[in-house]
Amino acid sequence: MIDEGLDTVIGGTVKTADPSAAAEHAARGAELEAAGNRIGAIDAFRQAAELGADVHVLFRLAWLLDQHGEEDEALTAYERCCQTTDLPPVNAMINLAVIYEDRGDIASAQRCLRKVLDSDANNSRARLFMKDALASEDMYYDEEHDRNLAKRSALLDTPVTDFELSVRARNCLKKMKIRTLGDLLKISEAELLSYKNFGETSLVEIKNMLSSKGLRLGQGLEGRYSQARKEIYDDLRGKAPDHVLNKPVSVLELSVRARKALQQLGIQTIGDLASRTEAELMGVKNFGQTSLVEITQKLNQFNLDLRALD
Repeated sequence: MIDEGLDTVIGGTVKTADPSAAAEHAARGAELEAAGNRIGAIDAFRQAAELGADVHVLFRLAWLLDQHGEEDEALTAYERCCQTTDLPPVNAMINLAVIYEDRGDIASAQRCLRKVLDSDANNSRARLFMKDALASEDMYYDEEHDRNLAKRSALLDTPVTDFELSVRARNCLKKMKIRTLGDLLKISEAELLSYKNFGETSLVEIKNMLSSKGLRLGQGLEGRYSQARKEIYDDLRGKAPDHVLNKPVSVLELSVRARKALQQLGIQTIGDLASRTEAELMGVKNFGQTSLVEITQKLNQFNLDLRALD
């Protein structure tokens, strides 16, 4: 109970606490709520709160306001309810946390729920809402980020024919079924150079075009190679166990030329090597058919082979 004589501030209005009058309004509010008159109950509880009603009346007011869709006023009532006593009602703390979370104030929601869990670690409602609050940290909506993603997606969907490329470069890309900028990000320099009639001049031309857009060849390969490696593990685990796929390529004892080619491509394990294509290896400078045969034979010893190009 708030002490008599204490000024109470509600919605910017200052009123002197009157416990007796507050109790009368609170009793009237309880009667109206029991009779199903929520609007009348809210009005009575408001008057009780303005005159210094106890924490239980504040909770009833906050709960009714919340149910009636008056979230702003409900928030204020819940906050006052939780500040009135050192041991605020558990349900008030949890309901306040829910409102905070709905408004995106995840930190405040977690603070409320931690107070509940500090006194009752097994409270099922608090544990459930805390789980939701923690999950919400990863669901923060960044409008500007989404706009940037939309712009990037539109850029990657741009047809390569929209750009000023030479006839040879256009024809090569068409034969490779590379139609958009996004397609270009999913192919490496080595793969491009491995195609017939595609030379250094066309490569430089395409790289300059991508660079002007802040892009580069192979930019989207990481995810593809990760997926390719996963597929290799799934498909070939019966032939080559994990400990083989994770072995460093140094155990293959390759020639100097072959080793340098793998270094240029950043290949470190047998699994990495098995996820690459002949085209990628053949696209590396000074890597020829002899080195390709050497690597193929080494992989065959482990029942593996280079990945076939889709």
